[in-house]
Amino acid sequence: MPATVHVGLGYDIVHEHANCDGAAVGAASYRDFLIFAHGVQNLEGGVVLSFGSAVMAPEVYLKALSMARNVARQQGREVSHFTTAVFDLMPMSGDFHREPPKTEAAYYFRPRKTMLIRTVADGGVSYYFEGDHRATLPALWRAVEGTR
Repeated sequence: MPATVHVGLGYDIVHEHANCDGAAVGAASYRDFLIFAHGVQNLEGGVVLSFGSAVMAPEVYLKALSMARNVARQQGREVSHFTTAVFDLMPMSGDFHREPPKTEAAYYFRPRKTMLIRTVADGGVSYYFEGDHRATLPALWRAVEGTR
């Protein structure tokens, strides 16, 4: 999967710079979204990892997955059996595979709602890893290296 950048206008400090070209930023972000969506078409049997993005990444992923699933259905394929893992600092109480009530703030935590519940509901598996990335990323690296 290539590395892609998904810009939300007004999110980043570069938008304040006098030389910022909004049209170029938008065009590059759109191109990267299409690259990402194309990669998601091959997600069946694969893995998606999300590191500490509360809003942008889950929403970009949700839209790309929706596009990929539509294309797959047209080709007689499916994109539904894959694994998602979210790495974040947010404490997660209870069963993170179920949506909490709308009265709880956790209901609006996009990684939970989107990546851990909705997108894997028809055949996928999801995991949540709570902790500081200084600990969780090296632990993931060691686990992956240990399987080689």
